[in-house]
Amino acid sequence: QVQLVETGGGLVQAGGSLRLSCAATGPTFSTSTMGWFRQAPGKEREFVAALDWSGRTTDYANSVKGRFTISRDNAKNMVYLQMNGLKPENTAIYSCRARARRRMVATDPWKYDYWGRGTQVTVSP
Repeated sequence: QVQLVETGGGLVQAGGSLRLSCAATGPTFSTSTMGWFRQAPGKEREFVAALDWSGRTTDYANSVKGRFTISRDNAKNMVYLQMNGLKPENTAIYSCRARARRRMVATDPWKYDYWGRGTQVTVSP
């Protein structure tokens, strides 16, 4: 079992930066692939970024490539999403998800086993 809690959201002006954190509890974090997803009001949940359990493979949505960076610290059971150059269309609830048992990165949120409640990111024009 993995429990996930996201923090770091807030209100930022367009062009600004935020760093989201996801704290994981449970013994399987180091063998879990981690992903960030977001959902804006009235829209489907969408993939943002993922990092595999080894830390060697990443995947990003085209819309965030070059601006967002996913990273992890297995010693602290943490995964991060550094977001630079934020745009109003990035406004959403951001949540992290864990995919256990050393499986590959995935863009489908339902291929993940655990997820947190999310943190609100609001980008003003």
